[in-house]
Amino acid sequence: MASKGPEAPAAQQIIDNATTKASEAIGGVPAVQQVAGNGANKAAEGANGAPAETSKSALKKAEKQAKMAADKAAKAAKNALVVGQGKKTDDIIGITVSKEQDFSAWYQEVVVKSEMIEYYQEIAGFFILRPRSMFIWNSIKKWFTAEIEELGVEEASFPMFLSQRAIEREKKHVEGFAPELAWVTKAGEKDLEAPVAVRPTSEVILYPFYAKWIRSHRDLPLRLNQWNTVVRWEAKQTTPFLRAREFEWQEGHTASISEELAGKEVLQILELYAKVYEDLLAVPVVRGRKTEKEKFAGGYYTTTVEGYIPSNGRGIQGATSHCLGQNFSKMFDITIEDPNPKAGEKAGHLHVWQNSWGMSTRVIGVMVMIHGDNKGLVLPPRIARDQVIIIPVGINKSTTAEDKERHYDQLQTMKATLKKVGIRADYDVRDGYTPAWKFNDHELKGIPLRLEYGPKDAAKNVVSYARRDTGEKGTIAIADLATEVGALLETIQKDMYNKAELAFRTHRIQVTKWDDVIPALDAKNVLLIPFCLAEKCEDKIKELTTVDDSAHEGPLEKKAPSMGMKSLCIPFEQPEGIVKGETKCLNPECGAFAEKWCYFDSSRDGASSSKMRRLQGSGLPLKGIGSQPEPSRQTHSDNIRLITGQNRPSSKRRMFHQDKLQVIFIWSCIAPLGIV
Repeated sequence: MASKGPEAPAAQQIIDNATTKASEAIGGVPAVQQVAGNGANKAAEGANGAPAETSKSALKKAEKQAKMAADKAAKAAKNALVVGQGKKTDDIIGITVSKEQDFSAWYQEVVVKSEMIEYYQEIAGFFILRPRSMFIWNSIKKWFTAEIEELGVEEASFPMFLSQRAIEREKKHVEGFAPELAWVTKAGEKDLEAPVAVRPTSEVILYPFYAKWIRSHRDLPLRLNQWNTVVRWEAKQTTPFLRAREFEWQEGHTASISEELAGKEVLQILELYAKVYEDLLAVPVVRGRKTEKEKFAGGYYTTTVEGYIPSNGRGIQGATSHCLGQNFSKMFDITIEDPNPKAGEKAGHLHVWQNSWGMSTRVIGVMVMIHGDNKGLVLPPRIARDQVIIIPVGINKSTTAEDKERHYDQLQTMKATLKKVGIRADYDVRDGYTPAWKFNDHELKGIPLRLEYGPKDAAKNVVSYARRDTGEKGTIAIADLATEVGALLETIQKDMYNKAELAFRTHRIQVTKWDDVIPALDAKNVLLIPFCLAEKCEDKIKELTTVDDSAHEGPLEKKAPSMGMKSLCIPFEQPEGIVKGETKCLNPECGAFAEKWCYFDSSRDGASSSKMRRLQGSGLPLKGIGSQPEPSRQTHSDNIRLITGQNRPSSKRRMFHQDKLQVIFIWSCIAPLGIV
């Protein structure tokens, strides 16, 4: 038996030190520690088992291996740290932030990397809507326009500027928008005689012309709608789709002869907004009326559809339909002669009843937040630009040019078959990308259904499929493609709605005890409480549920939302439980009787989110970040090519999801040790 060389312990020490350094550098990932340890043992065995006379060369070899392993691990750890801190993520195509860990960062990555939005770098707070998001908006626009035309609404287009004189004249209405007004003061190098403001909304622009055009009851109803952009120079932090300084929207403005007709129209429009969310975007909403505090400034009352974001446990306003009453018609003197004067009396003048209603590209942001996951977008089929993507598989170097061309011809036939029945389908035959890379790319963009077609599928006359929403896989006979794919897309649409509806329904809870409010909010619920409807009481509820983080000394889990809670709406569907003259308002300092059940939610993230932020700031590890399943048909060699950069796209960017990080670290450690 060969004796151990005198330098063997030194070799073992070098390897052990390198292993420790590598493991520490990568943050103690268990899988990497195990592989690094195995590599160290292998190198040490070579050194320890060598004869004394060759131990020096073994030592040098061990030193070289150890240095390479340590350098590789340190480099990988540095890259991982950069990604973990949200930096340099432009170089990574996949989503690098977990939706559960950092919802805000996740959302902004998804809308950018899925090619929905691009930041306009020249001026802060502005965003570019790319073709994928504009397709969704235009699909909504097409559907909504057809529906309101059935109600007699016509399209119009008014100027985008407000004069200073008009603003001063209607100061009461505009004052709510005053801090957000963007002013134009120059034309070239010349100062304007009077500055003009870019519209934040159009009432002040439209209604002088309504006064001019409406002279008789025969001119009613007047129903106009316009699709445009408005500018509100938000001082707060802007967010793509949800809060921008300029955004796309539609605004409808109508005039009717009576309150009854105006009220009927308000609800008709509100129901159309609800259908946009529920039927097109697969997003459930609650229909209701805003409180006096939250209604549109200058309006008579406001109706709304409200959604729910499970990730932060907050409600979100979807769209609003306002009855303006006669407030604006009196302001702008929009009158008609009374068509039904009392007998023997001269006909007087009546002020018309007006409505306004609007919906913006916020609807897209709500959809992304509700359906998206840690792979990227998840799009409902009805509004997806590409409903189906067909990806060839099994094509390799041994495939002849003739076989490849024949295979691609079959893909074209499938695409044509689907398009004939109204399905938006495309195929991906880009060179230089593996099937696995394409799977990830189209998952990131939210394509509802992926079809995979290879030689094995061709032999069976089937095509394999994978659903984006659930990951479910199966096969469809090529002969049944035209009928089965359409049915599957409808199933996906329905399942996405049902999943979101279940989440919303289970997080709408009735609360009748004040002590239950904060725990319910911390559990990411929207609260339905008995409420007196008084504005002062609503202010008090917000005050009572507001706690300063720095002043809080109790358990973090019991802390109130940092900005208190606010009302969402008074739902039209009122449950039983409020006894008139008996049931008290939930506010413990109110004492008045409750009038209605009212939905409230937190104005900011609750205790759980605050706790998460503290953990992030402390550098402590965050648990519960789920890994993503491997894409179907992704072989071991595909994994290696995807991760190490072989066969990567020409842009030199790498693509991986969070679950790939461990594999990258492992590769960094084991490659220099000669294990693979």
